[in-house]
Amino acid sequence: MPSSQLVYGLRITSNCAVPGLSADDGSGDGDVELHLNDGFEFPALFGPEFLYTSEDTDDSGQPLLRVARLRNGAYGLFYSDGPRFAVDPQGRKIVADWPPGYSLEDVATYLSGPVLAFVLRLRGLVCLHASAVAIEGRAIAFVGPPGAGKSTTSAALAKNGYAVLSDDVVALVERGDCFRVQPGYPRVNLWPDSARALFGSEETLPSVTPTWDKRFLTLDQGRFRFESRALPLGVIYILRARETGRSACRIGPVLSPSAVITLVANTYLNYLLDKDMRSREFGLLGRLVNSIAVRFVEPVDAASQLDELAEAICADARAVLTARPALPVNSC
Repeated sequence: MPSSQLVYGLRITSNCAVPGLSADDGSGDGDVELHLNDGFEFPALFGPEFLYTSEDTDDSGQPLLRVARLRNGAYGLFYSDGPRFAVDPQGRKIVADWPPGYSLEDVATYLSGPVLAFVLRLRGLVCLHASAVAIEGRAIAFVGPPGAGKSTTSAALAKNGYAVLSDDVVALVERGDCFRVQPGYPRVNLWPDSARALFGSEETLPSVTPTWDKRFLTLDQGRFRFESRALPLGVIYILRARETGRSACRIGPVLSPSAVITLVANTYLNYLLDKDMRSREFGLLGRLVNSIAVRFVEPVDAASQLDELAEAICADARAVLTARPALPVNSC
């Protein structure tokens, strides 16, 4: 059935709904046309060379992702477990197909993350590999390497009553001196150990896909909340690794040069950027760290103290936002 959905500030029109994305009333024009295994012909490769081949491999030794140009000028993203995506150079059309027996839920994990992040890149936006929540009408983003606890920290704040704005991809829109974060989708994806630390058992949360052990926290029903408005970015927290024996959470400022370097390393799909994209990204991040507070978080050793971590971050964020008045939400 034809569907219209919203994610990262884009209206996605497709032949069927993508699991996890927010529904839209369909009253406006679509930003991205999506064909999901509907028989639409997948373009052939332009040549034998790939633009990118991941160093990470699957159990059979195949690269997890390869990216190539296609004969019609589109980019082709090929994943080792079967799904493939063709994205036009303007980020306005996606064609996806996958092998028999593969589920739409599995496809959605790629589509709602790297594929749509690549679409945003092609449309000129910079995306952080981060999560974000809403505090005092501002977006508070969490950045860090894989396993740092970005989604876990957002879920801990959701437990404490705060609305989650985006998980995994933080899409930035620059307006003068203001940077806005676009809303993602109403879920936070969690590994089983994080689900156990937050909720006692991973079985309390549904599985992201039938074939994956990752779970998700639903934000658009029950007591958890999803922030569906774009919000001005207020603070970026860089999550550092837990260290054995650390008994107290430490939070402090990150100087601008170091902040830029860290953020550049934590942008989404930075391995697919061309020269112009890299230049645009570096310039935006330089302006960002000069207008937004960037701070580090060193969590305590015990993962069981996530509530205390959430409270410490909330208190620090409120203090920073009070000391650095921002434009009213509606004027940014």
